[in-house]
Amino acid sequence: MNYKIIAKDGRAKRAEVSTVHGTIQTPVFMNVGTVGAIKGAVSTDDLKEIRTQVELSNTYHLHVRTGDKLIREFGGLHKFMNWDRPILTDSGGFQVFSLTGLRKIKEEGVYFQSHIDGHRIFMGPEESMQIQSNLGSTIAMALDECPPHPATREYMQNSVDRTTRWLERCKVEMARLNSLPETINQEQLLFGINQGGTYEDIRIEHAKTISAMDLDGYALGGLAVGESHEEMYRILDETVPYLPEHKPTYLMGVGTPANILEAVDRGVDFFDCVYPSRNGRHGHVYTNQGKRNLFNSRYELDHLPIEEGCGCPACRSYSRAYIRHLLKAKEMLGMRLCVLHNLYFYNTMMEEIRDAIEQHRYAEYKAEKLAGMTAVQAEK
Repeated sequence: MNYKIIAKDGRAKRAEVSTVHGTIQTPVFMNVGTVGAIKGAVSTDDLKEIRTQVELSNTYHLHVRTGDKLIREFGGLHKFMNWDRPILTDSGGFQVFSLTGLRKIKEEGVYFQSHIDGHRIFMGPEESMQIQSNLGSTIAMALDECPPHPATREYMQNSVDRTTRWLERCKVEMARLNSLPETINQEQLLFGINQGGTYEDIRIEHAKTISAMDLDGYALGGLAVGESHEEMYRILDETVPYLPEHKPTYLMGVGTPANILEAVDRGVDFFDCVYPSRNGRHGHVYTNQGKRNLFNSRYELDHLPIEEGCGCPACRSYSRAYIRHLLKAKEMLGMRLCVLHNLYFYNTMMEEIRDAIEQHRYAEYKAEKLAGMTAVQAEK
């Protein structure tokens, strides 16, 4: 992997990450396809049409549903889902730790029950790396513990210390797997995860510790889990400077367009979130004038596209009135068009962000974008 900073504007970074599956232009929003598909009947051909750079899938869900060994037999996730661009696989840590009552955390790893059929599963750092190696993703995430919010200082410190020990084990196992001739992707990259909740001193110390491990990239986890946006921005302000500037920085599970604009301003490169697809499936669409709810009766006779001037497949061909009709009739096409529009909106916003950083006008762009998106109050 090669990470090259092309331009900086304040703390905002415009960079390129070269990988075995192609070059990623950052800042980038990764489109979330949890089980190897974007929810809303979106194909990989669609993803290319809306200029998606990176697809994100989930280790836990692919392990318990289809099975990583079956996907390995198919030649890996890229071949399985017919996608030749970068894929990032989340380690499954967040999903496992959200199974409160169904899991038990030990030093060796996590024992849990599948949310699908209840069968007992064990996942430790080595198992997470093995599953992700079977999937052959471009970037693998280290297994971490995602602590609850809020958590006591004592719990948080113990959790972060365990995450560090697990990261060391992930690094050793990833190196072993990448050395094997039968491994699908011998150039699989490993990103470590910074934890610490809203305790900035724990976050900073952990950032220093994992930075010394010389990983391929660094993520901030355990944010957007209940704390305020202001708390999240404060943690980014305090923590990101202690992560290596010459490596990619990834804010996990974030977020709204406003969250992304603010985090880019604090040096973050990578983002992912289910918002654009989840909201789209419920008829909520993002525009430069705010978020619209197409179920609203005001769109019943509206001849305009979701957003005038938008080049997405929905806006090129269909009116708000027709898409509203599809949603009301529970036709899948309605959901699909809204999801495509939202993902296109996010991907296009990231292109605008990259251009603004290169032109050293990011502060101006951010202010204009935020002002525009709040011009119309988000509809319920």
